[in-house]
Amino acid sequence: MDVHFDPDPSVTPELRDGICALWADVSNAGGAVGFLPPVAPEQVRPDLLRHLTAMAEGRARLVVGRDGDGRVVATAFLTLNGHRLMTHWLWVYTVMVHPSLQGRGAGRRLMAAVAEAARTVEGITALRLTCRGGSGARPFYEACGYKEVGRVPGAIRLAEDDYRDDITMWLELG
Repeated sequence: MDVHFDPDPSVTPELRDGICALWADVSNAGGAVGFLPPVAPEQVRPDLLRHLTAMAEGRARLVVGRDGDGRVVATAFLTLNGHRLMTHWLWVYTVMVHPSLQGRGAGRRLMAAVAEAARTVEGITALRLTCRGGSGARPFYEACGYKEVGRVPGAIRLAEDDYRDDITMWLELG
């Protein structure tokens, strides 16, 4: 399936609804994007609105992927680091690819579009993200050029007896 990636799209009601639906679909398929299944788009909406507010305030950017029908099938948010000594890198959050596209190259293309969008921000030299241990995300990000630079054992609690590492990944933009 062909996916077109667009940095900094206009925020429309269709885009908001599309991201909410994608976020719920990814979460319900077991994706490590901040929710545990089952989750409905209405539960995701407050988190999305926080991201959109950061965009409106100039603190975040969005890369969105759409299929040939215009349906939102991939996203990643890039957030400026507000710490005065760390403004040379961006956080990457809420990286999502629709479950029907996983394993078909859309994720790697999304991460390439994220890096390209970051390169357009003056002074940015690197990207940082975190991922959940045991989710399969670390090998994916490594295949995209990121390297593991830190790990907090057991920092993420999925259930009373299920703790996962919080893994920090880094990409030099070069």
